[in-house]
Amino acid sequence: MEPRNLSTVQKMWRREVEAAATYRHLAERERDRKRKDILLRLAGQEDKHAARWSERIAMATGHAPDPKEVERGLSWFQRISDPSVVLHRLEQEETKAEAEYDELMAKLSDPTDRQIAKEAMLEERDHAVILRTLAGGAMPTPRSALDTILHRERWHVRGTGWIGDAIYGVNDGLGAVFGIVSGMAGYTGGSQVVLAAGLAGTLASALSMGAGAYLASKSEREVYESEVSRERAEIEEDPHEELLELELFYQLKGFSPEEARAMAERIQKEPKQFLRTLVHEELGLSEETFPNPLRSTISASISTAIGGFIPIIPFFFAVGMPAVIASFIISTIAHFIVGASKALITTRSWWASGLEMTVVGIIEAAITYGLGVAFAGH
Repeated sequence: MEPRNLSTVQKMWRREVEAAATYRHLAERERDRKRKDILLRLAGQEDKHAARWSERIAMATGHAPDPKEVERGLSWFQRISDPSVVLHRLEQEETKAEAEYDELMAKLSDPTDRQIAKEAMLEERDHAVILRTLAGGAMPTPRSALDTILHRERWHVRGTGWIGDAIYGVNDGLGAVFGIVSGMAGYTGGSQVVLAAGLAGTLASALSMGAGAYLASKSEREVYESEVSRERAEIEEDPHEELLELELFYQLKGFSPEEARAMAERIQKEPKQFLRTLVHEELGLSEETFPNPLRSTISASISTAIGGFIPIIPFFFAVGMPAVIASFIISTIAHFIVGASKALITTRSWWASGLEMTVVGIIEAAITYGLGVAFAGH
């Protein structure tokens, strides 16, 4: 073996030993059994690469290198850093190793060395894909980006249908307008200005929630279509990498490597299903779960208007403190009913949910009423 090739082989050996040690260290810190098994399997593959390079080094120099020296030299970053960050760093190293193996093959003349490099290069390529998937939770994804765009709107509860939209719409309208009415009541003493302010707040809340519902539904579909196009291009560019990603997703769900491989290969034979499955598994996006924009808009607008209308009802028939007291009573009762209704779409008990929302409503009313009184005194 030529000296320059020996130097490169020693470098690749060191990289493999370090990667194997890092994988085992991450596996020791990993609590999820499936992820731990994957990391240990990666460590075993890196050990195999290192052992083969060690044999070639021993043939060229007369002695095998000691892997313990490399393992002791693991950086503090690899030992104490967040596992997801380490996985991302390893992914970069695996991608770099793949490129270096490709360059090494062009220099090697010995068939055995070339075969070792070729096999290692292909496995390093797969490792990069696996690491990217394992570490995906720490990086921004289209799903998290979508959540940011939508500001995690409370009226949008996936899977609850119009009932969930209606409950959260009433909740938002009631809370917002109750605060407006309380503040204006404290400021004016309960004059007809409270009615005007309440009506304006109800209309603004309803229009805002309706517009938000429509734009959110539309944005979600646009994100989905964009991700489908991106995923389709990735499949066309590198079908093997996408197959490996899907295989790993199934392994993380508890299937054995053999079962995961069989399932992924079977789905890959149906191009349309393969594309839809990848988008769903990688991003959690599915076309069937999208809300209807028109229905979401109508549901959010009407329910918000209903919730906002409740606190101002007494001011159609009375003014002054009697109207303020009546508004407080019916709004408090409405808060409990709406809170209790959340039990339809949550696992909490109806009384606990109702009581919680009632307390929040009373605190909100007290604060805004107090502010209104304070400003009226100036």
